[in-house]
Amino acid sequence: MRQFPSPDVDSPFEVLGIDADADDDEVLEAYRERVKEVHPDQGGSAREFQAVREAYERIEAGYDPDGEMAGPTAPGQQVDQEEQRAVSHRVEYVNYQVLDDFGWELTDDDLFEKAAEADLPIEDYGAFDVDPGDSILEAAENCGFSWPFACRGGACSNCAIALIDGEIPPPTSHVLPPELIDRGIRLSCITTPVTEDTKIVYNVKHLPGVNELLLPASRFEKASTD
Repeated sequence: MRQFPSPDVDSPFEVLGIDADADDDEVLEAYRERVKEVHPDQGGSAREFQAVREAYERIEAGYDPDGEMAGPTAPGQQVDQEEQRAVSHRVEYVNYQVLDDFGWELTDDDLFEKAAEADLPIEDYGAFDVDPGDSILEAAENCGFSWPFACRGGACSNCAIALIDGEIPPPTSHVLPPELIDRGIRLSCITTPVTEDTKIVYNVKHLPGVNELLLPASRFEKASTD
């Protein structure tokens, strides 16, 4: 088994067990391996798991080995970000688990029309707003829902959703291969919609290909496996 440094070390690169000049692909690969290694259900601890997540986030935020963060945002970019922060986005959702009950398919053009007419409970069909800065998973949790997740860092597919309509840009670092992205699969823990109205099917973690990237649900973070 590969041995990694203690989470007490200062450098996030050391926490992930990589050199400071590692490229994005090497960072992502190290994070995926490390987060599985320290997952509580794989013999790790909550403390180690949190340290690995924080290390990855520090690198993604522009951590500099010399102690400096990434440079300031360009003026034009800052304006765009401020405008985006002022807008919330509406997400309409369907629980994948109910599709079999009604004989529906993800590819049905009228899937959401049928769901709206089926008198489904709010857990299985509805809509909510995603506030600026929130992920889709966070927005669902803010509404009191317990959607599936495990790592909350893009390193597994437990929180996977299927994009039916709208735009949800995938971040640069995540576990999903290009073929799943092309199929409209996204990770709700690290994505947010950019269109005013977006339609998704959540709880698709057992779809072929998606199920190969699952992690055991995290007990210490009250991870949901619904």
